[in-house]
Amino acid sequence: MKKVNYNIGKIAGNIKKGRTKMGMSRDELAKKAKVNYNTIIKLESGANKNPTVQTLVSLSKVLGVNVEWFLL
Repeated sequence: MKKVNYNIGKIAGNIKKGRTKMGMSRDELAKKAKVNYNTIIKLESGANKNPTVQTLVSLSKVLGVNVEWFLL
């Protein structure tokens, strides 16, 4: 299976953009998406270089976007 390299900076920026557009704090997003608060911090800072599909799906549902939106 071929490993896919994602643009982590793009994912990080889009998560933060979506969160702030919804007027949510990091804590609120973490609770609504049922994701650890530290995961949100690491994702937005780009420190998490390999987010799971499940995490991105959970965030996309809360933010009202498609998972692909994080990558664009």
